[in-house]
Amino acid sequence: MPPPRAPRPLGTVTRGTTNPNRLRRMDRWITATHGAELRRAADPVAVDLGYGAAPWTAVELLHRLRTVAPHARVVGVEIDPARVAAAEPYARAGLVFRHGGFEVPVSPPPSLIRAANVLRQYDEDEVAAVWRRLCARLAPASGHSRGGLLVEGTCDEIGRRHVWVALGPEGPRTVTLATRLGSLDRPSDLAERLPKALIHRNVPGEPVHAFLRDFDRAWAAAAPYASYGARQRWMRAVRDLTADWPVTDGPARWRQGEVTVRWEALAPRG
Repeated sequence: MPPPRAPRPLGTVTRGTTNPNRLRRMDRWITATHGAELRRAADPVAVDLGYGAAPWTAVELLHRLRTVAPHARVVGVEIDPARVAAAEPYARAGLVFRHGGFEVPVSPPPSLIRAANVLRQYDEDEVAAVWRRLCARLAPASGHSRGGLLVEGTCDEIGRRHVWVALGPEGPRTVTLATRLGSLDRPSDLAERLPKALIHRNVPGEPVHAFLRDFDRAWAAAAPYASYGARQRWMRAVRDLTADWPVTDGPARWRQGEVTVRWEALAPRG
């Protein structure tokens, strides 16, 4: 009697578009905000979910995580078996590649799942179920830990503009906008990189639309700071935003061209 077939991975094949250094902004944020959790974990496993046609982002993730958590391991998970086979020559100590999807076939439960540019092709009404499934696979919270982290978002082809949602085992926590400031005309330029849960909500009456409107106004008001550089203008605009929006980070992150806001403030209505 033949052995039973392995269950079919959950999800659909993405376009596979990838480039070296594309996810540097997301990785930089992860190491800064989640590094302590990774160091505390007995076996810090990170998953690069849907790494694409080449394994550059998984290789880079291992290198960046080990700057803050030397024992971190990375598992690249791809739903296309041909991509897994193509990635195998890049496997090394601490980095392996596996065939799979949203079921996340790794053990122990990961301390981090990074899913960049994966949900872009899905319908908005599919996102919540995928989030719940992935959050359920994270390492659980405990007395000394908030649990694992899911970072899901979208960026442009070379990583200049990026927006992501950070989720824990309990659900969404924050939304982060990150950009190469020299490429920015106004903050609402980032609207085209909103993750699937928000991109169709950038319309009047929705919180994310109001946030980007207020950000553009703060950016315009901060125009005199442009003579000191785009970074100073961004920092001033974000500081003004804090009067009306629950910004969770501070100047150290703003200087990187980032701003993070509580999810509840931008969550879609209804």
